[in-house]
Amino acid sequence: MKKDAILTKIKAEKVIALIRADNPDGLLDCAKALADGGLTSIELTMTTPGAMRMLEKAVADQPDFLFGLGTVLDAETARVGILAGAKFIVTPAFRPDVIAVCQRYSVPIFSGAFTPTEILATWEAGADAVKVFPAEFFGPGYIKSVKAPFPQIEMVPTGGVNAENVGEFIKAGAFAAAAGSSLVEAKAMKEKNWAAITAKARAFVAAIAAVK
Repeated sequence: MKKDAILTKIKAEKVIALIRADNPDGLLDCAKALADGGLTSIELTMTTPGAMRMLEKAVADQPDFLFGLGTVLDAETARVGILAGAKFIVTPAFRPDVIAVCQRYSVPIFSGAFTPTEILATWEAGADAVKVFPAEFFGPGYIKSVKAPFPQIEMVPTGGVNAENVGEFIKAGAFAAAAGSSLVEAKAMKEKNWAAITAKARAFVAAIAAVK
């Protein structure tokens, strides 16, 4: 899938699921549960043990899903992730070398930032969207405020996003939003309660539909 198509799909769905899985099968089962609820964009964090191996297996098994790699801190990790099949890369902070690698491979990069100065620097460095993190401290109002002087900058708030406020983040101008435990609970993953994860995904999808 080409870069533009990946970005278009994420923009259409509006929600990226953050997952920390214990094994490849758990990741795939979780992905299928999310897809049953209407979400197919998934960020596997590098804080997951064996993340690269899981990513490679997941991409091979489910090529239609958008599996991305998150918590990427350096260019080499980004490159290995891209070669393993990551459809997009996410950083928690402004990492110019990671942005450069993603540009080289024509892979979407959501680079982390928080203050207006960081957000602008990240965008000007070539990020496809700025991961505004942590977003829970100022909420949707912060996105709206920063979008006022920077309407051209695409933003993906991360942290504190849930089914109750995701619609407000989108109304505030967010390109998309990323959700972790509020969407994929550790308890549900551990107990393999895929129905619960599907139900959560449907709640997010409904919340997005209500503001479109």
